[in-house]
Amino acid sequence: MDSVARAVAAIDWINRVVGRVVAWLTLATVVVCGTVVFLRYSLGMGRVWMQELYVWTHAMTFLLAAGFAYLLNAHVRVDIIYARLSARGRAWIDLLGVVFLLMPWLALLGWTSWTYVSYSWQTNEISVQSNGMPAMYVLKSAIIGFVVLLALQGLAWIGRSILVLNGREPPPNETLTGPLG
Repeated sequence: MDSVARAVAAIDWINRVVGRVVAWLTLATVVVCGTVVFLRYSLGMGRVWMQELYVWTHAMTFLLAAGFAYLLNAHVRVDIIYARLSARGRAWIDLLGVVFLLMPWLALLGWTSWTYVSYSWQTNEISVQSNGMPAMYVLKSAIIGFVVLLALQGLAWIGRSILVLNGREPPPNETLTGPLG
């Protein structure tokens, strides 16, 4: 069980680092969007690549920070029943939810998006807009990043659930308000 706890802690660390780095894309989104607005309405200039850039940074924030949001337990959950359950009951709900809902959905998404992303790489896809962003495959690859990071965090929740069901204390988790445990 110690190896499960170490694996959970390692996955949590990966998503924590990725999430904190990717969070800076939010600032980039605001700065680029503000610059686009300033250039357009103050100077009468438009830059298609800049308009696309803030859409990219916004999309990448949500895609690549999903595992971090799951780590923080910041995803949408209906707590009508879950909040009233014991730790073991919540562990069962988490385990079954990840195994039967999250992982099959991620497997389907990963499988169906692989061709979409790989074709973009093979063709060196660029924006369809004149003077748009090059390297569209970078943005599309974030879909695979989403699948991998969220699947890893799903595995961490499976590990946490197994530890709780075996009477062990899982590694401390954190929430939006700070560390727990």
